[in-house]
Amino acid sequence: MDFFVRAVTLLSQICGIIAGALIAAAVFVVCHMVFVRYVLNETTIWQTDFVTYSLIAATFIGSPYVLLTRGHVNVDVLPIYLKPRPRLWLALAAAVLSLVFCLTLMVLSFLLFKEAWDKNWVSFTMWRARLWIPYSSMPIGLCILSLQYVADILNLVTGRAAPFGIDPGEPA
Repeated sequence: MDFFVRAVTLLSQICGIIAGALIAAAVFVVCHMVFVRYVLNETTIWQTDFVTYSLIAATFIGSPYVLLTRGHVNVDVLPIYLKPRPRLWLALAAAVLSLVFCLTLMVLSFLLFKEAWDKNWVSFTMWRARLWIPYSSMPIGLCILSLQYVADILNLVTGRAAPFGIDPGEPA
């Protein structure tokens, strides 16, 4: 179990690095697009699609890292006022429901990816990007996000992580 949690943690950290690189690439391409359009007075073909697909991929692929670091928006009014045992059950319920949601979305996005692959879908722009490439970021990111939820659930159940990051010794 320790190996699984460490492996998923490492994988989530790698996803964070990849997401950061995708965002940096998108920023670079936007700068390139501005230069080409307004300095060289030439048209752009692929830049808008690349930026859009990169930001979407960064969102999905970066989501496991956000969960790992608890970087998501969190309203913790209820957990703060709960005693440690109900707080644990609330954290487990939230994690399990989120895992079910992610698994469902992963299956549906995989079906979308597979259809784009099988039917050789391309974008309707001049670039004609093969859509299976950007669509692949959804099932990949959601699969790793699901693994991160499983690791979080294991950490909660074994007592290695405090529910919602709140110290169990704090008074309710």
